[in-house]
Amino acid sequence: MAYVLVINSGSSSVKFQIVDPTASASDAPFVSGLVEQIGEPQGRVTIKHGDDKWVVQRAIPTHTVGLQESFRLLDSKGIGPTQLDLVACGHRVVHGGMVFSEPELILDPVVDMIRSLIPLAPLHNPANIDGIEVARELLPNIPHVAVFDTGFFRNLPPAAALYAINAEVAENNLIRRYGFHGTSHEFVSSQVPALIGRDPHHTRQIVLHLGNGASASAVENGHPIDTSMGLTPLAGLVMGTRSGDIDPGIIFHLVRQGGMTIDEIDNLLNRQSGVKGLSGVNDFRELRQMIENEDENAWLAYNVYINQLRRYIGSYMVALGRVDAITFTAGVGENDKFVRRDALDTMENFGVEIDPELNDLPNDGPRIISTESSRVKVLVVPTNEELAIAQKAAAVAARYA
Repeated sequence: MAYVLVINSGSSSVKFQIVDPTASASDAPFVSGLVEQIGEPQGRVTIKHGDDKWVVQRAIPTHTVGLQESFRLLDSKGIGPTQLDLVACGHRVVHGGMVFSEPELILDPVVDMIRSLIPLAPLHNPANIDGIEVARELLPNIPHVAVFDTGFFRNLPPAAALYAINAEVAENNLIRRYGFHGTSHEFVSSQVPALIGRDPHHTRQIVLHLGNGASASAVENGHPIDTSMGLTPLAGLVMGTRSGDIDPGIIFHLVRQGGMTIDEIDNLLNRQSGVKGLSGVNDFRELRQMIENEDENAWLAYNVYINQLRRYIGSYMVALGRVDAITFTAGVGENDKFVRRDALDTMENFGVEIDPELNDLPNDGPRIISTESSRVKVLVVPTNEELAIAQKAAAVAARYA
């Protein structure tokens, strides 16, 4: 059986899976692994294969050491990357700028171009490059493919992509709406037409990727026409620790009146805001428990979150003109029935009717949760970005075989 190794490299962690690209979205990966706390005194490697789980705790000074340790453990179990029929290695790359719209076979010039985009994603692209360089060194005999988070949104209509600032300043500084979570939005939106019995070339839908990071997209006939994240993943919906949309004047106010530095404001808006900033927690399971215990801050945080979500749903209904489906995905979207219910509450006049019993069912694969009479179908579709990356990487590798 042919497999693809999928790598998602972060600043202090590496997530990876070995995936059968022909598998269904609900199938578990052949192998999943996580390298954590890279550069800290005590790191950890966790690998799962079927019902087996192995954990190694040791210092992991670099990404190289982390992947080497992972591969060594897999080799000892007879399921290492060099022991399998591995046809490609797919790498998640957060920012492709205006350069990359499709997955790319990774050669040295491609790495250089990804490196040139670091100013647009200073927290993400350097870590993505680390993962690419380490994996190319450890696995030099297979194709490596970059799959870009921004790729799906590369051709947004100019009216949605451009900000109303001086055009020359924007062009010189590469400022525009890029969008993120594109692999998830593309994967989920591609599943919807078959689930609701519509031609994918005549389907208008809203996709809500709600996790710790959250984003919305409006997709018309398979092509996105708008998305909530912008130049960076900070824009749009209220998220676990990110503020989402704010008045940009707040930043000037915090500098002039609050005496804060740019780095302090960056940390505030990206790591200390959102649901966490309002309630103290960013995990929706903890937030729900606090709400049940009548915590006023948790209830306020939840209402702010829902209010912003409804704003985007409403604006995308107008942008699309006709909506065939609204789909929830990612950790919160797939598992929190209250968020789904409250996000679409009182929208019957817009043709949206959730079936309470269907909405209350536990997460169990793709499903419709609207009533039969609902003009707009409401769905829960689990995302599988790793499978999507594996499929794209396998397709690129096949072209160069």
